[in-house]
Amino acid sequence: MLYWLLYLKLQHYFPPFRIFRYLTFRTGFASLTALFTALIVGPLVIGRLREFQIGQYIREEGPQDHQKKAGTPTMGGLLIAIAIVVPTLLWADLSNRFVWIAVFATCAFAAIGFADDYIKVAHRRNLGLTSRGKLGLQIAASVVIAVMLIAMQTYAMYSTKLIVPFFKQFHPDLVVQRLGYYPHLWPLAFLPFIAFVAFVIVGASNAVNLTDGLDGLAIGCTVIAAGALTVLTYVSGHATFSTYLELPRMPQVGELTIFCGFLWYNAHPAEVFMGDVGSLALGGAIGTVAVVIKQELLLPFIGGVFVIEALSVILQVGSYKLRKKRIFKMAPIHHHFELIGWSESKIIVRFWIASLVFALFALTTLKLR
Repeated sequence: MLYWLLYLKLQHYFPPFRIFRYLTFRTGFASLTALFTALIVGPLVIGRLREFQIGQYIREEGPQDHQKKAGTPTMGGLLIAIAIVVPTLLWADLSNRFVWIAVFATCAFAAIGFADDYIKVAHRRNLGLTSRGKLGLQIAASVVIAVMLIAMQTYAMYSTKLIVPFFKQFHPDLVVQRLGYYPHLWPLAFLPFIAFVAFVIVGASNAVNLTDGLDGLAIGCTVIAAGALTVLTYVSGHATFSTYLELPRMPQVGELTIFCGFLWYNAHPAEVFMGDVGSLALGGAIGTVAVVIKQELLLPFIGGVFVIEALSVILQVGSYKLRKKRIFKMAPIHHHFELIGWSESKIIVRFWIASLVFALFALTTLKLR
């Protein structure tokens, strides 16, 4: 909105407003806006959560040290959602469709998380939406995003071809072009792409959700992953950098730099949990941005800690069902380290370090193509 007002409309009358055309400048202001939004709105949100007695319910089978956290206000992710949407609407070019796709993904997954958290609070237990219900809603939101991207492909604004790390010339297309020539089969041509997009976004959303078990763990790893995505969105939209790094030239995705920039400052106050409304929204946003900038296959490296957390749950459940034995003392894996004696702060800091290493490795692959 401010981009439209200050640059498109008023810079003719006040030339210094031309500075608002630069992504780096607007990204900085978007980050500051997110910071001040959190500082101003944060106390109001926390106060309301306390007033309505919206507290966290701790699962009984979890670590005993976590029982003391019961009753801490949850659903603080509402503040995160606000800190995402408000700066984006203020500082991004709202004529850019990629921005609206990213905002839609954030709001859709935040709404799913809100429903899950609300049911937990209303029923006063640590069970919200059913697994099938939550997964179904996540898949539905992801399918809508995939359809939007397919529509943009028809206008040559997006490509359904994959960018494979370490391979310059290998770009498989997820749309089966041959099926497009058959009148009754053409919808099937897009199924691989839709399924892949749903897998990436739903997987990212749930991986962040599983990581959200210790104070500051998920948000810290998200900040690092978002930093890497911010770099990738900027270079993908920059003519010189995209050519030098042999990335596909995508001028419009540069606006997503503003969308990613908020994550550096969206940490909510420590006395409130972000809940599913925050973790699902953050994961959905990360997955959507990765799909838009064509770095889906790089996402497991960017969010390496999230992948490890999700795999630990999959392996634990699979091992118990097949062998009736557990691999870890408790899953996700951060609880395993708690039970073997690591302090919460040690786990959080070490996971942050691991997340930083993964993100730096992901960025080095840009020059190793």
